[in-house]
Amino acid sequence: MTFFEAVILGIVQGLTEFLPVSSSGHLEIASALLNGNSLPEESLLFTVVVHFATALSTIVVFRKDVYDIVRGLFQFKNNEESQFSIKIILSMIPAVVIGLFFEEELEQLFGGKVVFVGFMLLITALLLFLADRATSTGKPVSYFHALVIGLAQAFAMLPGISRSGATISTSVLLGIDKNRAARFSFLMVVPLILGKIGKDILDGALSYQNEQFGTMVVAFLAAFFAGLVACTWMIQLVRRSKLRYFSVYCTIAGLLAILSGWIL
Repeated sequence: MTFFEAVILGIVQGLTEFLPVSSSGHLEIASALLNGNSLPEESLLFTVVVHFATALSTIVVFRKDVYDIVRGLFQFKNNEESQFSIKIILSMIPAVVIGLFFEEELEQLFGGKVVFVGFMLLITALLLFLADRATSTGKPVSYFHALVIGLAQAFAMLPGISRSGATISTSVLLGIDKNRAARFSFLMVVPLILGKIGKDILDGALSYQNEQFGTMVVAFLAAFFAGLVACTWMIQLVRRSKLRYFSVYCTIAGLLAILSGWIL
């Protein structure tokens, strides 16, 4: 991986992790355009690095929320913070189950399958379109809502399905307040990302060579700063009900991916 590729793929990951356009789908498309193939051999290390960068950018943006949650947990009471943490845990269950028991089947869907990514982007576009037209009733996130949103997050493990798009759209369609929907969507993925990184490290699945250090640092910084911008921007867009623009974008990107996959 060259420095140029590291910057481009890092920015793509940082932006698309929060914008509802599918980070995994865009990484597959971008890597195919850059290399004519999937991500290079250090793809797992790269994935871990850029996902840690976006998780860190989430923590920075929501630092006050994270601090309040951690402080509330150490009060060991049935307070708002402990209830929120339980809801986060509930939302993680579907994705954890799929990650533990269907990891190999899921990995087979990655690796240059641009046409599949295109069709999944069209599904993302439909979800965003429906959510943009939905009426928010101002509901808080309940335990049942957390589990349903978690199912949407698990569905978004498919390349081309936007995680933020699926979870925010599901939340809005459930009638949840848009501010709460965005906050829950972004915070719920942090422990999942950190848990996946920990699993990869403990499994010994990561391989590292000294010459990769520079490109990984560049990719981390690109993903982190792009993530800061995208996370802050996305919060404002959800509040203003601007999801339809991303629906149009995903439709165009999906159709182009399908056409390019068939032609190439």
